[in-house]
Amino acid sequence: MVKIAITGNIAAGKSEVEKIIAAKGYVVYDADKFTHQILASSQEIKDTFKDYDVFENGEISRKKLGALVFANKKLKEKLENIIHPVIKEMIINISSEELVFVSVPLLYEANMADLFDYVIFVSANENIRLKRLMERNRLTKEEAMLRINAQASEAPKIKKSDFIIQNNGNFEELENNINHVLTRIEQV
Repeated sequence: MVKIAITGNIAAGKSEVEKIIAAKGYVVYDADKFTHQILASSQEIKDTFKDYDVFENGEISRKKLGALVFANKKLKEKLENIIHPVIKEMIINISSEELVFVSVPLLYEANMADLFDYVIFVSANENIRLKRLMERNRLTKEEAMLRINAQASEAPKIKKSDFIIQNNGNFEELENNINHVLTRIEQV
């Protein structure tokens, strides 16, 4: 089995890349979905954040938790220290006889790159990511910038990655970039 990570900074278009790759018949997992499962079931997270206004109807609100942790670096680290080891274990336990793609937004921040044979980095200009994030999550510019600035810049991540997919244009350009990378992956 060959495991390939798909990563990139927030609002770069990882989800769109996942959809296109999956539509081509490849197996694609999304670590964000793993995170949602963990948030819904982790008593440790509920206990850790019980004194904060992050609950709705007795369950963790991802929106409230996100607003809290992106405004408080220590709380963000606490949350990541609970979630990342579980995600790492879930990735390790993926088994397949074929090529497998796993979208991991915080691949480098969480030190998970060594779990993969190759890394695809989805890149987009910051002004494009800012606009996408504000529209997608209905955030103010300030809220969106907090999330963008919570991640390391693209440049060092691009240097560590095996393949780069630029996502500054339209759907057709993105699909062409993905096809080019998939062709190169199938040749290695």
